[in-house]
Amino acid sequence: MLRVDSSKPCQIIYAVCRHEYLSYVLEPHIVQLNPNGEFSLTYQRLFSNTAQEFSEFLDETDFKLIKLLEEMEQGHIIKKFYKKPIRPFEFFSKIFNEQLFDTIRPKIEKRMADALALLPGKQIYSMSKEGYPAERKLQIAEEPASVLFHFRRDDTEIRYFPTIKYQGMRIEFMFKNAEIVCNQPAWMLLDDILYYFDKGIEGKKLVPFLNKRYIAIPRSSEQSYFEKFVAPLIEKHNVYAEGFTINTEKHEATPVLKPIYIEGGTSQLQLYFKYSGYIFPYGDGRQVSVRMERNGDDYLFHRIKRSVTWEKNKLTFLEELGLQTVSTLFQNLEVAGTVEDEDRSFSVFEWLNQHHDQLLAESFEIEQPEGQKRYLFGSSKIDLEVTENNDWFDIYAVVYFGNYKIPFIQLKNHILNRKKEFTLPNGEIAVIPEKWFSQYGNLLHFSEGSDGIKLRRHHIGLVNELAEGELASITMSRKLQKLSDYEDMGDIAMPHSFKGSLRPYQKAGFNWFHFLQYYHFGGCLADDMGLGKTIQTLALLQKHKEDTETNGSKSTSLIIMPTSLIYNWLNEAKKFTPKLRMMVHTGTLRYKSPEVFTNYDVVITTYGITRIDIELFKTYFFDYIILDESQNIKNPSSKSYQSVKQLKSRFKLILSGTPVENSVNDLWTQMSFINPGLLGSQQFFQNEFVTPIEKKKDEDKARKLQALIKPFVLRRTKEQVATELPPKTENLFYCKMSDEQASVYEKVKSEYRNELLKSLEDGTFAKTQIQVLTGLTKLRQIANHPSMIDEQYEGDSGKFEDVVHTLSNVLDGGHKVLVFSQFVKQLTIYRNYFDEKGIPYVYLDGSTQNRGDVVKRFQEDEKTRVFLISIKAGGVGLNLTEADYVFILDPWWNPAVEQQAIDRTHRIGQTKNVFIYKFITKDSVEEKILALQHRKLKVAQSLITTEESFIKSLSADDIKEILG
Repeated sequence: MLRVDSSKPCQIIYAVCRHEYLSYVLEPHIVQLNPNGEFSLTYQRLFSNTAQEFSEFLDETDFKLIKLLEEMEQGHIIKKFYKKPIRPFEFFSKIFNEQLFDTIRPKIEKRMADALALLPGKQIYSMSKEGYPAERKLQIAEEPASVLFHFRRDDTEIRYFPTIKYQGMRIEFMFKNAEIVCNQPAWMLLDDILYYFDKGIEGKKLVPFLNKRYIAIPRSSEQSYFEKFVAPLIEKHNVYAEGFTINTEKHEATPVLKPIYIEGGTSQLQLYFKYSGYIFPYGDGRQVSVRMERNGDDYLFHRIKRSVTWEKNKLTFLEELGLQTVSTLFQNLEVAGTVEDEDRSFSVFEWLNQHHDQLLAESFEIEQPEGQKRYLFGSSKIDLEVTENNDWFDIYAVVYFGNYKIPFIQLKNHILNRKKEFTLPNGEIAVIPEKWFSQYGNLLHFSEGSDGIKLRRHHIGLVNELAEGELASITMSRKLQKLSDYEDMGDIAMPHSFKGSLRPYQKAGFNWFHFLQYYHFGGCLADDMGLGKTIQTLALLQKHKEDTETNGSKSTSLIIMPTSLIYNWLNEAKKFTPKLRMMVHTGTLRYKSPEVFTNYDVVITTYGITRIDIELFKTYFFDYIILDESQNIKNPSSKSYQSVKQLKSRFKLILSGTPVENSVNDLWTQMSFINPGLLGSQQFFQNEFVTPIEKKKDEDKARKLQALIKPFVLRRTKEQVATELPPKTENLFYCKMSDEQASVYEKVKSEYRNELLKSLEDGTFAKTQIQVLTGLTKLRQIANHPSMIDEQYEGDSGKFEDVVHTLSNVLDGGHKVLVFSQFVKQLTIYRNYFDEKGIPYVYLDGSTQNRGDVVKRFQEDEKTRVFLISIKAGGVGLNLTEADYVFILDPWWNPAVEQQAIDRTHRIGQTKNVFIYKFITKDSVEEKILALQHRKLKVAQSLITTEESFIKSLSADDIKEILG
């Protein structure tokens, strides 16, 4: 076969040809032209990869057509449907069958329809049997032809045939060798013209009549023929009837919504339209719907015109109100954007009620779902009034469902058990809105009373929440309203015998205590560490003592705390409230009967002793019971919690910088200690708050919990009260030695004391000064931790326990801490502890090389919040402004060095207030050094620079006192 020469004139043509197996297809060919401009016999089929060569003879449409028609070429089709290499002859003779034809042909026709739409203006030919592409020239009709279907019904049969009109003229097509080249949409080739049709008619409807005048249907099978064939035909096409009637009708339409209730699943809504008595579903895409009616021997077809745009607008209206179409298969609607946990089986009912009035305004009808239950559709609301009584809030509440008015108390069990269906007096069912479960669940859970709803006064948080959400009208006293705004409370006069003054925020705390006292509420003072919870409480106890004594009676309060805090309370009391008679109830020699308590204003004890002495304590009625570091009772099954729950008192307070240490659960025990019942039962609290807040990060539940406890928790962070704080605050923290530690200390102390006394007697004291220094250093180490001098030491250290405890409080508050010691060995003990607990820290001593990196990490890394520094290394050139707490683990001989350490944080660039904690071991050389420091401070500031010189400045009496 000759190849077409692209350098000489050519012409692209499109050939309609009949494939032996695939029926009609279109092929693009390039034909060589003779010198006189006529077609030669040289031609070739074009493909995308060969067309480029002939580009000067092609335009953009040709390239599109070539690509499109390539997809119906047999090689392409075999590859697509058979996937394995095979010769076409073999494929068609062995594999190809009717079924494959039915799959492949519609896909070919889709491409043919696309191609035929691009063909006007192109050269179209029919292909000869031998395969020459340009046998006869074809035309495409200038406009669509129309088909009219005729039915003639007489006594014996129905005759059915189509007629075709083109440009207003009827054309004969029967017995004329017409061919249907494409079925959907229909294209017919007749007398070298390609006809196409309006109303998307199928070629199949015309095929029987190419060689037949009509089809006859006997009267015996006419009914099913009318239903199955004629009615759908009337819906889509033009029909002319004799012997039965077709009425074209136009009716006003009504939109209808019907819920499909799917229990445990997602319920849906069906949208359909009523045209007079006829009902049509939305989305069947019909312009016309037909309904057949039979009267005796007569058939009547109602041809109802649909208002397609109007129907679409109704759907758009529903979508704007928050519905969405579920799938293209079923045009059902669902409520858009429901949350995972919501009950979706009722979502559409809620939606209908919520938008009830808007739907009626748009003339929608709402139908009942299938089944026995009748639902009430209409808007619902609650009227709520709250009034304050002596110890209660009375709640008057009425619910409106449509025209029904129901006392709210009747819904209590429904709301608590999340039952959505409420049966009305007439047997209809109202669906309770999802919002009510969260808005009123807490309120109803905590309410009491069977006929009306009452709330205990300590649930004021719930009432405030209703007020803020504007869910209720509320009347309560001015004083009670102020509970949520503690700064604005009445000012209480300070006690006469209080030494010192309170900062404004501390005074507000003091006033708040009295407010709680007035209403008999328990409270939790949760100020940040270092803000003076102790001093605020002492002021309250002093005031209480003065008030009770004015009334001629006496009061005793009990404070329970970790052992480590006892000395601090005693010291603060000595300083600020020297008139308070304090009794420490600890130790092996403590009293075994409660009578003695009456002689004191305040009894101080520990959580451990409370557990052991609970039988003794629970027989006494205290005025205040105060738990310091109340997170000690956070575990409800702990002995500590079980014990303090049995104690009796008029008032209860808890103090804690970190009421929630690990889990929201920590709150339950502390809150139920101060206000029993405030948070419901433990199980309820777990299900209602802990799980949603911690597992699902449910912010709404967190807010609700906040509302419940807010009136009883006063928390100020360091940042909030920064303006009232001095740049730096120093606190002494007294630690008690553990028993093992104390016995090691005593032993070493006596050895040195004996040596010393001997040297004083025989006059060799001057020479033994260096030995004295060694001895004192050893005692200081034991005061910190005996394992510093004896690696075999197995016991614990009081100071270590206290430091670790205080540190965890500071870290829980999100702060950064510098920890100084002059003993590298001591820092090593802490390093081991941090490593074991996985607490990130940085470390610096004299041997640290990359100081800059260490400092940078502490300053910039959010997670690294502890910096351990040996005093010798930390003296120079460090700028650690990120820290706002400084722990000094051991006192130094030289106060100047200590100041330097503090100044590491407190320097230019520091925007925070700094708290300094000095840990001093009680009854040890450390306490004595502190006393000497004060005495010799003046001297120290001018003279002393080293430890040796400090020791030299000590007289024999000083040393005796230290070792006393």
